[in-house]
Amino acid sequence: MKHYHDNFAHDYLPPVHEQAEYIFENPEFIQPEMLNCVWPLLDKHIANGHGDEVCLRSFYSIWTYRQLMEKANQIAHVLTEDLGLQSGNRVLIRSANNPMMVACWFGVLKAGGIVVATMPLLRSKELTTFIECAEISHALCDESLRDEMQLVESSFLKSVCYFDGSEQNPAELEKLMSSKSTDCENYPSRADSVALIGFTSGTTGLPKMTAHYHQDIINICEAFPKYSLQPTPNDIFTGSPPLGFTFGLGGLVLFPMYYGASSFLIEKPAPDILLEAIQKYKITVCFTAPTAWRVITTKVKDFDISSLRKCVSAGETLPLKVWQDWYDATGLKIIDGIGATEMLHIFISSHHDNMKPGATGVAISGYQAKIVDEDFNEVPANTPGRLMVRGITGCKYLNRPEKQQEYVQNGWNFTGDIFRQDEEGYFWFVARGDDMIISSGYNIAAIEVESVLMTHEDVAECAVVGLPDDERGMLVCAYIVLHEKSKASNDLMVSIQQWFKEVAAPYKYPRVIYFVEHLPKTETGKIQRFKLKQTL
Repeated sequence: MKHYHDNFAHDYLPPVHEQAEYIFENPEFIQPEMLNCVWPLLDKHIANGHGDEVCLRSFYSIWTYRQLMEKANQIAHVLTEDLGLQSGNRVLIRSANNPMMVACWFGVLKAGGIVVATMPLLRSKELTTFIECAEISHALCDESLRDEMQLVESSFLKSVCYFDGSEQNPAELEKLMSSKSTDCENYPSRADSVALIGFTSGTTGLPKMTAHYHQDIINICEAFPKYSLQPTPNDIFTGSPPLGFTFGLGGLVLFPMYYGASSFLIEKPAPDILLEAIQKYKITVCFTAPTAWRVITTKVKDFDISSLRKCVSAGETLPLKVWQDWYDATGLKIIDGIGATEMLHIFISSHHDNMKPGATGVAISGYQAKIVDEDFNEVPANTPGRLMVRGITGCKYLNRPEKQQEYVQNGWNFTGDIFRQDEEGYFWFVARGDDMIISSGYNIAAIEVESVLMTHEDVAECAVVGLPDDERGMLVCAYIVLHEKSKASNDLMVSIQQWFKEVAAPYKYPRVIYFVEHLPKTETGKIQRFKLKQTL
């Protein structure tokens, strides 16, 4: 069945028999056949008489639900009337966390487009890769990020429109919006129409595109937040994850809006700024990574955070010490969780009453999970094994059949993580099952860092691994063989690090570099990263 005029996304979906088995046991996960997720997240609140309630806050502005809807409607008109968007076209959104980015996100879906939200730290090379992989035709970009966007070269990209987000200095998008109607009829999407594409780092080759339906977006709002947070319209959410991460999208946009609450968006959410926002704006729910919770704990005594009632951590495993130190300092329990871009959001977590410190939690409402060995046999309690999960969402890689078959096996999603499950059903993180490095909540594929390093004129060979670190969880550590081994020096190390930050996303740069004579390899020439890890 054709969902859109441009059916690229649906043409490249994995066939049903290669997708995970979906479980919709509870009635709240059964969505109507026709569904545009904008309605229950945004338009419904205005229809129900809550349009004047606050929806989005920042240090500079306050938007009501009605104001957000009207701006999203105008953006939808600009996309279709001025920029030539056809239904199913992919639209890249490039911005820090701010209200205008959220308006663009909804505007794309209202117009029948497919959202590809990205992080502001990405460089032109990475943006170009995304555009080429997803055949992205349109981009909406914050004016402050124009320079890198203008370096993108792709025959697929037909239109780039910049926005400023301030009334004082309207950019191109705001100028086009000013003449548009604030009314708009949402595109008639099906519940199983692709709504967004999230890119996830792969351990080899090109990044993978994960597709998510309109029903997926609504169903995750019925899962984790209802299970762990119990939101009310009085809640004010904030946090540090970029909206380009599905962790940030859920925690800072989807969850608060589904429940009629509000969100405080911070473009540069350093720990001090997060604490300042919690104190000044009476934040009640905060999402951030373990690294930030660790730093915030050392500063919290200087702020009034009495409004805070729920604390959420994800992106990497939460060390027990971080949990305990925060609890000792505040009396608040951090809710840990594991999710995946492939699954859209968190599927194992806990709530205030069933939390076991140090454990990630249990399979939340809407999901099932188990630990198996290499032959898919369930293992005894407390035995490390492969984490498998299935439920209301599942992995749908576009145009990557070999990766789809790796991630989905026997109807279950294989996350690549090693966990153990205790006698009471709680899941405990053991290790990553691949070469992914998780540093300060960012997923960094070793192969991506190696690919960049290999373009440096002095680098002959390299291998990248994760180095355990108390502050960041892991550090990117590079072993480098130079063309001229005599050039090895501290100055060259610093030079390579600085160069890396200029040509790729800075958060991926190798914080630790070792110059070595050679790399350990198998007889067939494959680098033995496990031997490098053993030396750390």
